[in-house]
Amino acid sequence: MYGHLDCKRVYDLAVETDGIRVLVDRLWPRGVRKEDAQISHWLKNVAPSPQLRTWFAHDPNRFTEFSTLYREELDTDESHQQAVGQIVQWLQEGPVTLVYAARDAQHNHAVVLKAYVLDRLR
Repeated sequence: MYGHLDCKRVYDLAVETDGIRVLVDRLWPRGVRKEDAQISHWLKNVAPSPQLRTWFAHDPNRFTEFSTLYREELDTDESHQQAVGQIVQWLQEGPVTLVYAARDAQHNHAVVLKAYVLDRLR
């Protein structure tokens, strides 16, 4: 049995039901002190490649193609696979929240990552 997997902005208040809070951005979020973020783990290696992140530029019109390209990275990159495996392992312990800094809650890599992990668990 697995815990609940969720996504949440790093700027939102951390709550106990978040469980293990995993920052999934390659860069530390601006204006956030490490003590305030209440991050359990920082998985830089699961974030999209710098090239893909730069190309996407958080443009909602590119989100579908970005999702496909990011899933390809998750499928083929060994460090991505290790990070996904770690998330799955934490889910065996209880709830996990993927924490990200992007402003758009619907068009970001954490949403794609969450769907990818859930697909892997099926």
